[in-house]
Amino acid sequence: MQVTVRYFAGARAAAGCREETAPAGRSLDDITAELADRHGDRLAAVLRVASFLVDGVTCHDRRTPLPAGSTIDVLPPFAGG
Repeated sequence: MQVTVRYFAGARAAAGCREETAPAGRSLDDITAELADRHGDRLAAVLRVASFLVDGVTCHDRRTPLPAGSTIDVLPPFAGG
């Protein structure tokens, strides 16, 4: 069972892909650590400052296990206003 991780803007460039999957049943903290290990320092830096939506809702508890079928949106800080 999987969750889908979608990257936007600078996160997409750092990851080198638009989206990928990760195992379900793990927390957002666990998943982002795995993604940083998989893609390296550039993505790790983006993940440290990014905001995350889980199924379209801002994620405030990064330690709760995510169910299969969830979608995580990785949103780096955006310039402008």
